[in-house]
Amino acid sequence: MLPVSRLVGSETMTTTMFSSFCLESKVMGGSRVSPTFCSWRGIYLKASYSKTSHDAISAVAEEKFLVEAFPYHINGRNGSSLYLRETRVLDASDDEYGGVVVNPGKLPSNPNTFTSMLRASLSHWKLKGKQGVWLKLPIEKSDLVPVAVKEGFEYHHAEKGYVMMTYWIPQGPSMLPSNASHQVGVGGFVINDKNEVLVVQEKHCAPELFGLWKIPTGFILESEEIYTGVVREIKEETGIDTEFVEVIAFRHAHNVAFQKSDLFFVCMLRPVSKQIMVDDLEIQAAKWMPLVEFVEQPLIQSDSMFKKIIDICLARLRKRYCGLSVHQLVSKFDGRLSSLYFNTVENSDSNCQAN
Repeated sequence: MLPVSRLVGSETMTTTMFSSFCLESKVMGGSRVSPTFCSWRGIYLKASYSKTSHDAISAVAEEKFLVEAFPYHINGRNGSSLYLRETRVLDASDDEYGGVVVNPGKLPSNPNTFTSMLRASLSHWKLKGKQGVWLKLPIEKSDLVPVAVKEGFEYHHAEKGYVMMTYWIPQGPSMLPSNASHQVGVGGFVINDKNEVLVVQEKHCAPELFGLWKIPTGFILESEEIYTGVVREIKEETGIDTEFVEVIAFRHAHNVAFQKSDLFFVCMLRPVSKQIMVDDLEIQAAKWMPLVEFVEQPLIQSDSMFKKIIDICLARLRKRYCGLSVHQLVSKFDGRLSSLYFNTVENSDSNCQAN
């Protein structure tokens, strides 16, 4: 039998205790001292409710124990008693949506210990009216994943060093946000003063694209801007340094990689270097190709998507179309610097003369 502390009702009462144990938390000078154990066998115990003792137990419970209330019936009177069980709860913080985020740095390593603490924590959070639970399990504590699954947690997403799991406490469908739904790609249309386009042939591509000279493309990294990501990709694949000009267009497709949606931004850039240095890992070849020759490739002419993208790029070169330039702005809602892409002619020096 675990040691427990019983705090009886609001009235002083006398009762006989048989084989009972209690955990007392004494308060001296307003400060809580270490708990002491006490026991009675066949003696009378007089206990009374006091604000001081309640605060002391609350302080202990808030720190590392689970408090539960049990009903009692003595001498025709009904009431309830608070029991302080020696069961620790997981270290966690509240989020702004009424949920909790478990501290991954203070998770126990032993699965049995984790099981008891997780169960106690779920009971504790339910009593407090919490909603979603976010549980981040580092790879070094992967033994805890089966325990969380057994207790009702679901996978949310995974990265190289952890798996994120969630639990929705209230009845009804979960209101927690889903994992990221999109991947973001970029393509760079780079044209020099000789009217030549920077093109590449990839080492690995779909059979129907074999032999196609295409613009350099790639994926945006985490926390990377579109306009810096496309400059980086071009540099990595071809060795050419560029300056971002505009987003010319973007494509939205669904059920692409891992059943995720895909956003692909076509950007126009100007080169600031000339010497090509091919990335041997991804690129078969790269070169400066005359614009006319590039446009007349059969694969581009026969594909409506490729052809439309090139038509838009050509319209931009002829100043019959304006793309989306990037502007850095700060919103008072989050206080963060963001990139806003929009189409505008702000002054007469702009080289975009679209109607």
